[in-house]
Amino acid sequence: MSMKFTTLLALGASVLLATSAPAQQGNSAQAKPAAKPATPAAPAAQAPPAAPVKFVPPIRGEAQVSMTKPVTSRAKDELITKFKVKNPSTTGSIAGLKISEFWYDKGGNPVSGDEFRYRKPLMPGEVIDVELRSPVNPKMSSSQYKFEQANGAVKPTVVAKL
Repeated sequence: MSMKFTTLLALGASVLLATSAPAQQGNSAQAKPAAKPATPAAPAAQAPPAAPVKFVPPIRGEAQVSMTKPVTSRAKDELITKFKVKNPSTTGSIAGLKISEFWYDKGGNPVSGDEFRYRKPLMPGEVIDVELRSPVNPKMSSSQYKFEQANGAVKPTVVAKL
């Protein structure tokens, strides 16, 4: 019984507060002018929404890519190799692009390397920056790159500029 009474009392108090709030606002409105309602202004500098990305079917089999000549520099205990990769295709994307760098000693034994993965499909005409970081080993002599994709092989072609 006491719970029903408490619930009814709380309900009555909320109704009383709800009906008295507009009356108090009406009295205060006479004393000072009403504030302008908050209306969202049209933002002038806001960019239009991005166009939805169209689905481009992935290339099956061997895909072609263009790449700039790799530039290798040393930073403390790492060799950093940077270059750009472009999908020259006009009709197909490259899904699951993976680029591996292998460093070898003078005897042809692997000593170090790194791997780069592009998680999104590389769309037709898209250019990406690739950075590979390999730990320095004093035996390093030469490097080699391996390009792969989810649906087959990748044939890279070195170009002067992208």
